[in-house]
Amino acid sequence: MTRPPTAAQRRVIEAADPVTGRLRGTESQLAALVRQGLAFRHPRPPHDHFLTPAGHRIREAVPEVPAEPVADTGVFVARVGGEEEPPGSGPARLREVHSAWQGLLELRRMTSADGAVDRPCGWERAHLVRAAALALEAAGHRPAGGDEDGYRVRATPQPEAVAVYAPDPSTLTACAATLERAGWQAGEYSEPRTGVRYLLASPRRV
Repeated sequence: MTRPPTAAQRRVIEAADPVTGRLRGTESQLAALVRQGLAFRHPRPPHDHFLTPAGHRIREAVPEVPAEPVADTGVFVARVGGEEEPPGSGPARLREVHSAWQGLLELRRMTSADGAVDRPCGWERAHLVRAAALALEAAGHRPAGGDEDGYRVRATPQPEAVAVYAPDPSTLTACAATLERAGWQAGEYSEPRTGVRYLLASPRRV
């Protein structure tokens, strides 16, 4: 990127789909974002434009984007576990999660050279915690929150790795199996001082 995006380009970035990064804008706006390395034009019809990891980082830095899912804005964010005010868990939430997961699989297909959907894509590598949480929530795992215990996904100092905690060994094992089916590598470890078991999960490349 040679210069910051203009106000008009920033509005296009802000309006991108929160899961797939699909962009809407004029041809000149989209072409300018491609030149700046913030977007790419998919080679297959209908040749839509999507945010690159750099474009996603700019979108995430926009203060107007809420950090949690808020019903009146329509912004979807996967449950990482431990939210003070978790969203509802009824049919509407289930539909949102299912739609987000299907959108992510489509993004994998469209951004993979061979069209595969069994490996995480660039968006997932740029949003590790959210991506792992979406895989778990979409598979039906219960996140921690309120009076309920469940999984918790947290960032780690290690590159391309998240930590996943669960209330009991069987749930932790089930979370590992889900992440592996979703294209992640997951190994079980113990915290040195507390002995608490957790998963260290990374998106698989091959």
